[in-house]
Amino acid sequence: MNSAALLPDATGGQEQRFAAAFSLVNDAILRRSFPGAVLAVAYRGELVAHREFGRFTYEAEADSPLVTRETLWDLASLTKVICTTSMAMMLHERGKLDLDARVVELLPEFDDGLDRRREAVTVRMLLAHSSGLPAHRRFYCDLAGREAITAAAMRVPLETAPMERMEYSDIGFMLLGEILQRIARERLEEFCRREVFVPLKLNVKFGSHLSVIAGVPPTENDTSYRNRVIRGEVHDQNTFAMGGIAPHAGLFGDALSVARFAECLVSGEHPLFRTETVRLFTTREAGPEGTSRALGWDTPSGTSQSGTKFSKRSFGHTGFTGTSVWCDAERRLSVTMLTNRTWPDALDNSIKQVRPKIHDAIVDALENR
Repeated sequence: MNSAALLPDATGGQEQRFAAAFSLVNDAILRRSFPGAVLAVAYRGELVAHREFGRFTYEAEADSPLVTRETLWDLASLTKVICTTSMAMMLHERGKLDLDARVVELLPEFDDGLDRRREAVTVRMLLAHSSGLPAHRRFYCDLAGREAITAAAMRVPLETAPMERMEYSDIGFMLLGEILQRIARERLEEFCRREVFVPLKLNVKFGSHLSVIAGVPPTENDTSYRNRVIRGEVHDQNTFAMGGIAPHAGLFGDALSVARFAECLVSGEHPLFRTETVRLFTTREAGPEGTSRALGWDTPSGTSQSGTKFSKRSFGHTGFTGTSVWCDAERRLSVTMLTNRTWPDALDNSIKQVRPKIHDAIVDALENR
């Protein structure tokens, strides 16, 4: 497959067409919501905007490289959709993954012999964050290694009954990733490299303890765990403790690669997935009450990061480091925005105010042409 065919360049005139959206990004940099960003917009099968902003940090020019369109970013939880959810979609298509299979049947270690509620947890619930598992545990404080942390994740008690509420859970995705790897008899990163990265010619990669990825903006000056600037290695602490690769985080990539991946979902041609599979995984689940979650993906809600103008057939995801991708299947539109909003620390969350406005400005630019 020729990956360029997924998104031919049509960015001529982007400065005028998307002036309002670009201005919002620049203003956010001046307000220190994030030091740098890359924005990529795909619309009706073409790349209509691809723009870099700012620098790697807020330091003086001589000490901070300029962001380029080719800059690689810590994609954080976009790993969940680009890698883990994609693997689930493919295994489901091939008849190897039953979404309503019980987790205890696939991961016998998940059964603690005490809490009978665990027997009701399904693969679908892990994907939709409705399993009853908590959001997070600091495994990295006491454990190291992929196997040790995955084993600990299997023993985490439920906080609520399954389907009682939606609770976005890294732990649920750790278990999902282990299930997928056992079914495929292959590591997540190896499967995704062959089945997703190579076919789409994506410039993405996992980091590891063995090397540091060059040319990546720093994500944090860590003063409590690693006690160093985090640059070119995964920001997420549990993923770092697992060796740099996990089902919930660990992927690095550029904005064009994320946009190409999004295009294969909204194009209607789906070079990686069947149309019905994309619809199944990107449609909001019926429960629990109030959920905005689809299978792996999120959908627009009252406070959605996609803004106010994306259609009901939209889906997307964000990452803790300041990354996001939102897709509107009705418009055949995707917006990828990659930043390092966690620099120099993760306290500032003002990106949540500016990102919806940027999405609204992009829709206005496309529809008021």
